[in-house]
Amino acid sequence: MPEETVGGEHGASANGKLNFTRYLIGGLCLVLFLALTGVGYMQVEERRGGGLRPFISAENKKCIDCHMAKDVSVGGINDWRYSRHAPKGIGCIECHRAEKGEPDAFDHYGSVVSTLVTPKDCMGCHDKEAKEFAKSHHAKGAQFTGSLDNFLGNVVEGPEIVTTGCAGCHGSVIKVMENGKLHPATWPNSGIGRVNPDGSKGTCAACHARHSFSIAQARQPENCGRCHMGPDHPQIEAYYESKHGVLFTANKEKMKLADPSEKWHPGRDYLYPTCATCHMSATTTQEVTHDVGDRISWTLRPVISTRLENYEVRRKEMRQVCSACHSEQIVERFFTQMDQGITLYNEKFAKPAKAAMDKLLAMKKITPTPYDEKIDWVYYELWHHEGRRARHGLSKVAADFVHWQGFYEVAKSFYTKFLPLVRELSPEVAKELVSQESHKWVVQGMSKEEIAQMIAFYEKEMQGKRGGTE
Repeated sequence: MPEETVGGEHGASANGKLNFTRYLIGGLCLVLFLALTGVGYMQVEERRGGGLRPFISAENKKCIDCHMAKDVSVGGINDWRYSRHAPKGIGCIECHRAEKGEPDAFDHYGSVVSTLVTPKDCMGCHDKEAKEFAKSHHAKGAQFTGSLDNFLGNVVEGPEIVTTGCAGCHGSVIKVMENGKLHPATWPNSGIGRVNPDGSKGTCAACHARHSFSIAQARQPENCGRCHMGPDHPQIEAYYESKHGVLFTANKEKMKLADPSEKWHPGRDYLYPTCATCHMSATTTQEVTHDVGDRISWTLRPVISTRLENYEVRRKEMRQVCSACHSEQIVERFFTQMDQGITLYNEKFAKPAKAAMDKLLAMKKITPTPYDEKIDWVYYELWHHEGRRARHGLSKVAADFVHWQGFYEVAKSFYTKFLPLVRELSPEVAKELVSQESHKWVVQGMSKEEIAQMIAFYEKEMQGKRGGTE
């Protein structure tokens, strides 16, 4: 006789209780087995708010329970719970585990761990990304120690500023004290080029901040703007001035910033670019890259901008990104205008100014010590602040940064500050400084005919505007 007909309703109730009892005993046995064997448990059901629950191994549960009980780093734990790592069982031990003998390893309640999680640790799962990052300029960020910037911070301002200022973006060289503890002058630090005790350079957490390691966060313009901002490299300010920045801000909710898909293509999956989408994200012909310089053809950092190695390939790859949203004609004209502007800066201002400084140094009119004379400061800001602003404005299609905050400031400093100081030190060098045709106006002045032509031009322009509005 079929089981469901035994005893009528009473039989069905008895069978239900029996099945529930079997389920309960089985579940308790499974929990006991996991506890005895140390095997983790997995919560794979969906959260009410969306997303998978974390998989927590027995080892990681010890870490979490202890930290929660002591109310230490609870924020980090809760940040991790919503990460993409959590449902896959990648937790505290998987990232912080260390081997005895490693310089920053220490015993922590029965586990050997290190505070730092380095690119070498991350490459266990993210090999391609770690290798791309290792060859990028980001990974070399801490090498600025030989530059004028570091002399300015370390000597002129003071070494304490380097710890919290310069190294905050560039990265510190991590020093390890006894028992694997990290020196407070070098840690905490999430600078992009941090030099780690295991020999690796950089930190993935500079962009994918721990402990969520979010893709959405890494794609935000503000993530790059944490370092790429200010008077000497205002990429984030210039971006937000540009139409790209305005369109992104207005349509941010349409961008699917958290989409983990590798096929997150401009012009198809999103329309409004951020820094990461142009410099890193995939296209129909290119893969995602963690070398942010792969598509950059000019260097806008030094006194004189130069073409980078293999710049033709780099330019072709960036043009392909642009062409996903723009016509080839618009792309061609943008790069033509950018190249012309950078060449103008180089030829009219940067090269003559550098030649003048080199000659003054050779003539012993100035000392080799940086920043000990007024002309050193004027020259430094001419290329490092004003010249960079102009060039970054060109690269971001940010008109105000090209003109008023860029070339206007370059020209004002060149003619009213730098040139007079050069004249005081050497009239001969000053004469050569402004010898090219583009400086004729400041040397000879303008003729009456030239002034009349200029006035007539502007009067005609103003009449045309009035006529158009009436």
